[in-house]
Amino acid sequence: MLEAPIAVLDFETTGMSPAQQARATEIGVVIVEGGQIVARYQSLMNSGAWVPPFIEQLTGISNAMLRSAPPAAQVMNEVADFVGDIPLLAHNAAFDQKFWDAELALIRRQRVQPFACSLLLARRLLPQAPNHKLGTLNRWAQLPDTGKAHRALADAEMAANLTCFMAALLRERHGLAKVSHELLCSLQKVPAAKMAQALQRLRGF
Repeated sequence: MLEAPIAVLDFETTGMSPAQQARATEIGVVIVEGGQIVARYQSLMNSGAWVPPFIEQLTGISNAMLRSAPPAAQVMNEVADFVGDIPLLAHNAAFDQKFWDAELALIRRQRVQPFACSLLLARRLLPQAPNHKLGTLNRWAQLPDTGKAHRALADAEMAANLTCFMAALLRERHGLAKVSHELLCSLQKVPAAKMAQALQRLRGF
């Protein structure tokens, strides 16, 4: 169980990076508290960006769907208010953090909290998994099916369930009484080869 609430988010986008003019097309966020999801936010977002055919095929989000979606600025203001200053987490956070920061910058807002990454944590805590893709990890750990992959809310819920699974592992298998967002951020930086020693040292506190 995590010590305090965390906000787990996922973007669907038109490309790989805001630096290449890619924009967000959908965001899903879940707030996790006490080992369960307590609140959700999801919306398509219309930035005026064009969705390439291969992205439409991957996500199922079409240009026609986005034409009737609320403006990106409205969605980002709503979701930034929804999250507030709750610490953030995403699966492959390097990707989502770039879009969160870029879309916030367009509405003259700024992130104040750190991001944890369930992908980096899974590589260190679940080395025996077949691979560390979100869908694979959820099936391997026998976590609930949250819906269609590559849709923002389903992926955010998957990442949240995976994070709760890893938090339980840290408590039950590794004997860590308190699992906080700060602890997750520090563990994701530990080289995989040194993970056992790091967990042993933490047990001493």
